[in-house]
Amino acid sequence: MASEPFTAVILAGGRGERFWPLSRSSRPKQFLRLLPGGKSLIEATAERLWPLTGWERMLVSTSERLVPLIRAHLPDLPEANLIVEPEPRDTAPAVAWAALEVARRFGEDQVMGLFPADHYVEDAPAFHQTLGVAAAFARREDAIVTLGIAPSYPATGFGYIEQGPEVADGVHRVGRFVEKPDREAARRYLALGKFFWNAGIFIARPSVLLTELNLRAPEILAPLREHGLAAYPGLPKTSFDYAVMERTDKAYVVPARFGWDDLGDWTALERLLREDGKNVELARHLGLDTEGAIIPRFPKSSQLLALACTFPSHL
Repeated sequence: MASEPFTAVILAGGRGERFWPLSRSSRPKQFLRLLPGGKSLIEATAERLWPLTGWERMLVSTSERLVPLIRAHLPDLPEANLIVEPEPRDTAPAVAWAALEVARRFGEDQVMGLFPADHYVEDAPAFHQTLGVAAAFARREDAIVTLGIAPSYPATGFGYIEQGPEVADGVHRVGRFVEKPDREAARRYLALGKFFWNAGIFIARPSVLLTELNLRAPEILAPLREHGLAAYPGLPKTSFDYAVMERTDKAYVVPARFGWDDLGDWTALERLLREDGKNVELARHLGLDTEGAIIPRFPKSSQLLALACTFPSHL
């Protein structure tokens, strides 16, 4: 894949609700230094993609209020590579505007990937290998390829993708997308072995994305083409999954070969980072008989709050 041009768009919006009280609307979770060594999720995402794109083919889609944080966490990103939305309208408008930008800068046949900024990925080489399979297929076919994560437990907080027939080595048609299921349905999907978690990663050529957006969501694409960013206040607030992926006949899935989590809450962080110790310890602290606690790295302005968070989580 390294020999073929590839453009990555990191989707870096967010409302800052998942890791309250540490996250805020002014500091969504991708900017929290939750990972060992003090790395933020957006830094880890960019580091993972950089070998495939360099800085010149890495774009970040975000809102105006988050631009200072993007610059602080990704100081080497060219300022021109920030795609700044005037207001958040969910992922369908963000994907549409990103596809128009990639087409304008690099051409409609440039394979591009859309990646959430706030996901945890384990094993970068396996990530690159899986992405290479998806990109190769998207390069030669009119396809929107998503990556499916093999479920490890009956999660009710993720959407699911049903695997259809294999159409190429490692690539399957999507049977259907399923919204977040109840516990019984999630257990059934896990037992069947042909359902994946939906990671919200999409790989396609801009020409394919724009064709499908024009067909499935013209109320989003047409105003953007005609008026640019000035169209944003009038755009519907909807996800790319709902606007396009659940309706298109060009959806394919590549089963992922790497560990993944969207780190949706403090419990997910505990599940991933706890090793043999009694706590998840990401910062220096003084703990007195403390067990079952998550001790995050807080900004200096929040040191008093950090003290409260060192108490056991079951109290």
